[in-house]
Amino acid sequence: MSKYCILLTFMASAFYAQAQTEFKPQDTEFYEPVPRVVTTRAHAAPSDAIVLFDGSNLNEWVSEKDKKSPAPWTVHNKVLTVKPKTGGIETKRSFGDVQLHLEWKSPETIKGEGQGRGNSGVFLAGGLYEIQVLDNDDNKTYVNGQAGSLYKQNPPLVEARKPEDGWHTYDIIYTAPRFNKDGHLIKRGLLTVLHNGVLVQNNTEIQGPTRYIGIPQIKAHGPGPISLQDHGDLVNFRNIWVREL
Repeated sequence: MSKYCILLTFMASAFYAQAQTEFKPQDTEFYEPVPRVVTTRAHAAPSDAIVLFDGSNLNEWVSEKDKKSPAPWTVHNKVLTVKPKTGGIETKRSFGDVQLHLEWKSPETIKGEGQGRGNSGVFLAGGLYEIQVLDNDDNKTYVNGQAGSLYKQNPPLVEARKPEDGWHTYDIIYTAPRFNKDGHLIKRGLLTVLHNGVLVQNNTEIQGPTRYIGIPQIKAHGPGPISLQDHGDLVNFRNIWVREL
């Protein structure tokens, strides 16, 4: 390095140091806006959450078939269970960006293999994007179709096995895609998922609607219901709540 460059570097460092000394700590402190207070309790929804299922009823849900009939699934001992061949259920409310929490458990009697074993799904934006629910333990299937995957798009970073009590947890942070006034995509949606407290999707870009066959092709859309899938298996759910972001 030339003497000239060394001199310039020294002068720049001295200027920066002098500039820093001209500031006081309070010059970079601010007190507004004040974050609102959210009260939290163990095993309970945050105080600002919308409780979608607390074990008592399905008042927040309707049948996915006609969007208006009462949700036909079974509620027993504070647990919601899929009623096979009745179709999925969806929330009465529509949501955009959300933090979603739910707990799920595979059927007591496990049968089948691959995608035919404890299969269900959590759908966002009116059935557009699916986070897979499946009994993974010692069950070989395609990795972008196992539990924790953005179905048929992105496999989980790791496979989180079920806890001792069998109840899995999903904590899902969904950022909806953005479109301009002409319906053109300007920013893809993002999905972060913690499965049993383990990060399995980390700001994953959503390529488009979930498709069993074919390549996702995204189209402009707004907020939509959250839905749970009837895939013919007796999958259980509990403690479902959502926070609008």
